[in-house]
Amino acid sequence: MDTNNFKLYKIAVLIPCYNEEQTIAKVVKDYKKAFPTADIYVYDNNSTDYTQRNAIEAGAIVRICKAQGKGNVIRQMFREIEADCYIMTDGDDTYPPVPEMFSQIVDNKVDMVIGDRLSSTYFQENKRLFHNSGNRIVRWLINTLFDVEVKDIMTGSRAFSRQFVKTFQVLSKGFEIETEMTIHVAAHNMRMVEIPVEYRDRPKGSVSKLNTYSDGAKVLGTIISLFKNYCPFKFFGILSFLLMFVATLFIVPVLSAYGQTGVVEKFPTLIVCGFTYLVAFLSLFTGLILSNLSKKEKQDFEWKLVQLELMKNTQESIQRLGEYK
Repeated sequence: MDTNNFKLYKIAVLIPCYNEEQTIAKVVKDYKKAFPTADIYVYDNNSTDYTQRNAIEAGAIVRICKAQGKGNVIRQMFREIEADCYIMTDGDDTYPPVPEMFSQIVDNKVDMVIGDRLSSTYFQENKRLFHNSGNRIVRWLINTLFDVEVKDIMTGSRAFSRQFVKTFQVLSKGFEIETEMTIHVAAHNMRMVEIPVEYRDRPKGSVSKLNTYSDGAKVLGTIISLFKNYCPFKFFGILSFLLMFVATLFIVPVLSAYGQTGVVEKFPTLIVCGFTYLVAFLSLFTGLILSNLSKKEKQDFEWKLVQLELMKNTQESIQRLGEYK
């Protein structure tokens, strides 16, 4: 890749950090070498070690995020930093720099580039119990519910366009942020590509902040919540079908006995099934109503993208006019 092309664009490397004193200096130096014109931002998330000092000594721009959690850090990053291309990585030295991500953003106009670990070395390098199966479950769920084909949902190695960064409203507080990003792109039909990246496990002595069970539960909750928000008719349609299925399962014996004897022997079951059918129909119509609202939200989002592009073109025109004068 022609690194001279880097000079034509403003590149920001984003590194959210919490207690990564052992690896952060190497990460900063590696990314400065790969992206020589980029601004390297390290956002320290209340570290109690020498993460800040080591990052500054390595040449990074260090800022503080007091709200604990990776999602909170990325929210602050996206609000504060202006760039044409955003490269995001973790501070634990598990992802090498991938200059091709920059090319995908600026040349191919991709909105998000995903560094795919699972197709390369992740399953060989990662030794943490249940992480591999957890990644497979999350990948299957998102691909099934949102009709996409993404190989690695929870990777921390990504690149973003300015259009994505300035229109993505971060809701997550913790490690479920990667899942939210992927679903946002899929739901809004934005351009997304995956590039295989070589994953290496944390060096000895470096400790992961990810809790397999609690953070895994949060990720699953995020998937369900976003599925309800982005695909309400599917969500409430499935709920309606399940309620009708259960109600039918219990009411058939009651109606069968009534047909034979002319007497309803289980009035409580009949009443509960009747209310269950009612809730099922309400759920179906709720899905229909929310589906229309969701379509309106997507139309508003498309208009927001147009406004952002117009604003960018106006700013560039003003800048060129100033340079001409």
